[in-house]
Amino acid sequence: MKPIFGVAGNSDSFYEGGNKASEQMPGWLADFGLDAYEYQCGNGVRCGRQTAEKIAENACKSGIIMSVHSPYYINLATNDEQKRLGSINYILQSAQLVKYLGGERVVVHSGALCGLSREEALSYAKKTLLIAREKMVEGGFESVRLCIETMGKINQLGDLCEVMELCRIDDSFLPCIDFGHLNARTLGGLKTIADFETIFDEIKNKIGEERERIFHSHFSKIEYTSGGEKKHLTFADTVYGPEFEPVAEIIARRNLAPTIICESSGTQAEDALTMKKIYENTKKMLTL
Repeated sequence: MKPIFGVAGNSDSFYEGGNKASEQMPGWLADFGLDAYEYQCGNGVRCGRQTAEKIAENACKSGIIMSVHSPYYINLATNDEQKRLGSINYILQSAQLVKYLGGERVVVHSGALCGLSREEALSYAKKTLLIAREKMVEGGFESVRLCIETMGKINQLGDLCEVMELCRIDDSFLPCIDFGHLNARTLGGLKTIADFETIFDEIKNKIGEERERIFHSHFSKIEYTSGGEKKHLTFADTVYGPEFEPVAEIIARRNLAPTIICESSGTQAEDALTMKKIYENTKKMLTL
């Protein structure tokens, strides 16, 4: 196994080439030299079964691995029971969609603190995820893996330690390590390779080498303020970071096979291909 690289949503260059429909995206990505497509449901699960199955058919033909990003407004950590139940329903909708798409991974935001302490919010999130997993198994979605995302704003639940705690709830859960988010919430704390090594060591120590080997990831450069994440940038940015080279070196040296999804603003295909080439060059250098 080796890392696979892909995009979140459709890049500007996809539309500039005259394409219009997401059904065309898998073939376009394969021609571009990429391996994965994360379908975005940020504003709700609105992709119907017929469309999803057409995307799945094209993805299978093109060798593209599918995943889904569940709605952004999911909040696992609120003390509002109705919102937690609603969040479970959105997760189930996302699980159904990823099965239609022929994938198995659903990325989930843990949510904002909403005035709770971090400990209280984490407790609610654990209970919500446990119920969500039970409902997934009951609904026939046992093969779907929830990927709990590290978050970019300091007032959100989802620092690295919290995500590890949430992933310990069920062996099927994977971390979605968003390096741009972690860099933003630490106000530029990811600089040296040692900074990145700490992340990988935390994954291995808390949830084991197998899940470290196949973790899910988002990567982009992100502008931040004192509160953390502000907006996604492109790889042309030279101010905020983080840089991908340390990640490439670590995954090459440890022989890891994560799925790395680029969330750059409009240039996600180009920047994902850049990451793939950086990794391949790094791997080649380490084997010389």
